[in-house]
Amino acid sequence: MIQKRIIMQILFIVLALFGALVFCNNPAISSTTQEILRKADQSRGNLAGITWKVVLAHAETRTETMTFDVKARGFDILAETLAPPRDRGNKVLMVNGNMWFHKPGLSKPVPISQRQRLMGNAAFGDIAATNYADDYEATLLGEESVKGEVSYVFDLKAKDNRAAYDRIKYWISKERVVGVKAEYFTVSGKRFKSATMESANTVRIDGDVRLFISKITTYDELLSSNVTTLDLTRPTFRKLASYIFDVNLLIK
Repeated sequence: MIQKRIIMQILFIVLALFGALVFCNNPAISSTTQEILRKADQSRGNLAGITWKVVLAHAETRTETMTFDVKARGFDILAETLAPPRDRGNKVLMVNGNMWFHKPGLSKPVPISQRQRLMGNAAFGDIAATNYADDYEATLLGEESVKGEVSYVFDLKAKDNRAAYDRIKYWISKERVVGVKAEYFTVSGKRFKSATMESANTVRIDGDVRLFISKITTYDELLSSNVTTLDLTRPTFRKLASYIFDVNLLIK
């Protein structure tokens, strides 16, 4: 009787370990996570071709603004500064996760990091299309309510240092499958800023209407008055030629 009980306990432990292993390595679970992130990425520019306008505003002692014309194809982007006049014609190009900056007068583009500060709380990577599905190792933590909207909560850890951030806690609306909130952490785990997202824009693709990001508001973790907003308007879906994203033509 005792021997039978021991055998049953061992069998239970083996089955429990097997079940945990299957759960952790279940392609369906992993696939679902990737599909959610990939669809959310589409609301941030991961499309065959799209253009939009970005107005970046930072309010601390005074309000500063910058305006960009952004073209994106997949995860490659070209952003050209339209205002203020002193920065007009400056360009930022990102191809395959690598980023360059060029301004009139420079003999060649200068490599930069997505993490480099643009203005206020915004980094250069914030005006780019997101590729969280491929750039980060994602763990689904569960679900939480954000402003009354049930959302998936993901822990995202950068696969390499080309990603805009080391680690992100990211909330995605379960119903709309768009990002609604994020917290950004250093590699040591220190939270240094947070953001809320709005997706009031729409784009029509192959007859389907899709939500597209309209506003990102970022908050400094230490200084509450340090707020930066990115207003994204006029998203237009259209095919973009390959030469637009050629670094050798950036000075043209």
